[in-house]
Amino acid sequence: MTDFRFDRRLHAARPDLADSRLRQDVHAERYVSGRPARVVAGHVPLRARPDPNCSLDTELLWGETVRVFEDVDGWTWCQNEADGYVGYCPSSALKSDDMAQTITHRVAVAGTFVYSDADLKRPVVARLSMGTALSVVGSLETRGTCYLQLADDRGWVVDAHVQTEGDGVKDPVVFAERFLNVPYLWGGRTGLGLDCSALVQIALLMTGAHAPRDSDMQEAGLGEGLGVALGADYPRNKLRRGDLIFWAGHVGIMQDQQTLLHANGYHMMVAREDFSEAERRIADGEFGEITMIRRMGAR
Repeated sequence: MTDFRFDRRLHAARPDLADSRLRQDVHAERYVSGRPARVVAGHVPLRARPDPNCSLDTELLWGETVRVFEDVDGWTWCQNEADGYVGYCPSSALKSDDMAQTITHRVAVAGTFVYSDADLKRPVVARLSMGTALSVVGSLETRGTCYLQLADDRGWVVDAHVQTEGDGVKDPVVFAERFLNVPYLWGGRTGLGLDCSALVQIALLMTGAHAPRDSDMQEAGLGEGLGVALGADYPRNKLRRGDLIFWAGHVGIMQDQQTLLHANGYHMMVAREDFSEAERRIADGEFGEITMIRRMGAR
């Protein structure tokens, strides 16, 4: 118990109710093991409180599974099993039956659509974003375009917009680049808007690497730390494509040795920026000096 540090983002615990897996670490009036459910909407807000006016913490994506601890007044208190994030989402966005689906594909472009039938002229069922997990059960070609059929009669997606799970490019920068000019959105994880750590999380996910949700979590545990202490310098000629650059509350990914790719509130979008210029500008702002540089596995 002495090593346990409660983090409301990662630990489902309140004074009245807690995840039974935390029984030895937190005190609550009641403990529950929770039940599994699947996200059945394109993207779903996850908030710190059951209040639509509460700021967005993060988003759940279609196909992700969650552990449900409580359903009250149209809100579900749950934990995303993909990255461990805890919060409240609309209950209508979750479905508890048929949890046996196998992920076969993921959306590989910034955004795409689910159609009611294998035809671009048919109604759109949902909008999906990069990283969305899909269970494909069939295919059909219509007027030269191949569509993939989703399990449970959920609809059809364009084959060219997805990649087979476990296959594809292993360079996360390739996927981060596909979000260029997407608007910045605090807490966002989609092609409609995302924040700095979501850009990194989704880009890594597409290469098969699972990353925590927020930049402080990523800084603490992703890849290999290159020994950059607070305020220390690092030889710029040693930076390489894919290196993650951390500030206190911000993260970006190097597109090449001179260019930083990041979702940021200064440009209010995903932008590429000269690294030296970005470093000077950020140092003069709220995030200060670089705190860490981390490198993922060799590509």
